[in-house]
Amino acid sequence: MKLYRYYKLYLLNLILILCPFEVLGNEVIDERVKKLTLELRCMTCQNQSIYDSEAEFSNDIKKIVRRKIIEGKSEKEIKQFLAERYGEYILFKPLFNSKNLFLWAFPFILLAFGLYILSFKMRKK
Repeated sequence: MKLYRYYKLYLLNLILILCPFEVLGNEVIDERVKKLTLELRCMTCQNQSIYDSEAEFSNDIKKIVRRKIIEGKSEKEIKQFLAERYGEYILFKPLFNSKNLFLWAFPFILLAFGLYILSFKMRKK
């Protein structure tokens, strides 16, 4: 009978030890899902993030992101998958590729052009 109590106590301790690790794992996944869904745009709402939106589309995307994270996909792979499926409009920050090169380079081109005009005006004076 004493042995039964020890097994019961051992089992209880084992459960208490293993449960927090599972909870911590879920918290890490939840944090990654939150971080990633804050960078995604809801297609049905007015420029609201997926995380903040309660639309059916947003809930579906949250489930997809969670499933991909559990599968071990990186954030880049998940963003690329969603961009291929829904278009790059879903991303608040567009991907850096040849299609978007002008979009990424335009601020620097504008800055260089502005500095050129400013130096030209300064030389005149």
